[in-house]
Amino acid sequence: MCEYEKEIQDREKSSSGDEEYFRDCKGRKAHPRKHGGFRASAITCVVGVLENMVFLSNAINFVSYFLKSMHYSAAKSSNMVTNFMGTSFLLTIVGGFISDSFFTRFTTFIISCVIELLGLILLTYQAQHSNLKPAENRTPSKSQAAILYCGLYAIATGVGGIKASLPTHGADQLDHHKQHHMSSFFSWYFCSLCTGGLVAASVMVWVQENHGWNLSFVISDIVLALALCIFVLAFPFYRYKSPSGSPLTRIIKVFASSARNWKASAVGRVNLGAVAEEDATEQSHDKFKFLNKALLDETVDEADIEETKAFLGLLPIFLTTIMMNCCLAQLQTFSVQQGIIMNRKLHSFTIPTQSLTVLPLIIMIASIPIFENLKYFYKHKRLTQSKILQPLGRIGVGLVLASVSMAVAAIVEAKRREEANKNEAVIVSVFWLGWQYLFLAVSDALTLSGTLEFFYSKAPGRMRSMCTALSWCSASMGYFFSSVLVKISNEVSGRYGKEWLGGHDLNYARLDLFYTLLSVLNFLNFLLYLYCAKRY
Repeated sequence: MCEYEKEIQDREKSSSGDEEYFRDCKGRKAHPRKHGGFRASAITCVVGVLENMVFLSNAINFVSYFLKSMHYSAAKSSNMVTNFMGTSFLLTIVGGFISDSFFTRFTTFIISCVIELLGLILLTYQAQHSNLKPAENRTPSKSQAAILYCGLYAIATGVGGIKASLPTHGADQLDHHKQHHMSSFFSWYFCSLCTGGLVAASVMVWVQENHGWNLSFVISDIVLALALCIFVLAFPFYRYKSPSGSPLTRIIKVFASSARNWKASAVGRVNLGAVAEEDATEQSHDKFKFLNKALLDETVDEADIEETKAFLGLLPIFLTTIMMNCCLAQLQTFSVQQGIIMNRKLHSFTIPTQSLTVLPLIIMIASIPIFENLKYFYKHKRLTQSKILQPLGRIGVGLVLASVSMAVAAIVEAKRREEANKNEAVIVSVFWLGWQYLFLAVSDALTLSGTLEFFYSKAPGRMRSMCTALSWCSASMGYFFSSVLVKISNEVSGRYGKEWLGGHDLNYARLDLFYTLLSVLNFLNFLLYLYCAKRY
């Protein structure tokens, strides 16, 4: 019997529970043989490849576009990219809130994809008309900058909604009683993101380097439109879950009721051990018992309490992943600037710095089948999975590798700077940057895939999109914190001599010391994560 037929039988046997809350496109109860399943979730993975290819192909080369086409300074260009990436990921929390509260995840994706496509079309139009771009050696006028920022942040808005709704929509197609199915989906969904990133870092970077941004933008428009068409055409196969109102309103109501009844006696209205919600998480957060006093208010029920506890329980894990994403921000900023002044020749071919991610992405894509076979081996042998294979274990390993990557980056940068200042004729090969790209890419793979699975599986059913969006929101906080950390490092180091990252020439900066600082902070952050993970 094939895996798909087994899945159908399992879902029919467990047709009670949260399955009854899913509907088809006509509002009827979803049928397990017609709606959802591996086929529907696989479509979201295909769409994920195309959408992430478009997003990353532009994101990793915006520094070059802002420098060469819009004539912004290097510092301004780096900050623009950091702010764009940070805003894109930060808006996932808004997208998750909307898809949990007002629209289905299907509708949220369509609206977000259209917004991103409109932003891309606007940038495409600007790139193809010279009067909408600044003259040589001049920065954009107010009207030109307005067009650029409107297109840029329309893309960021669309990306925020897509990143929040697409993975949760895909996971909704599977039986929530089969945790190994959910785990496999998030592994393959991450594989789709890596595949899109691989195409972006190879094919699209080559197109941008050799044929310019005009063609690159046109290709992005076509690919994103194709992704939207594929997603929409598969609507008869999906199953949908109606939004259940604002989760933030429920959380605020719980806190307000708890505050009002702070001095009241113990709650006796209900037993919180039996939660009414259909998708209640397995984890019981007894450490938030003070919230139980909200039950003295008749407008609050036990499901609201458990939902609030579950969300609060996720926050320490979320906060301890921000520092890793701060390291990830360096790949779009300082690592690109390092690569520009290093030896990028491979025989007669000049390697774009952004393409250094190709090898780590290939390794990550190849590791997904290995990881899935490992999980199958443990299941087949009826053995308990190693803690490293569990989401919290994968996140922990990812945080360790982030610290290692920054330590390696510091050593490589110290050697590059020494050789550059000693003998200008000797230029260190750009391939030495490959080590920090490799460690950080694997770190991102383990952390992001782990957090996506962990936040979705532990989130209350009524706020899964918003909780899953915490994975992307962590990336946003990391990008913004990177900018803050650069400013603090310059201010402190400037008081005791020379700014670490001052000036325009990296040969006279101390990027190696900044990387060392990141390595130490990430190690301390890992120790904090261990404490939080053990207490979860």
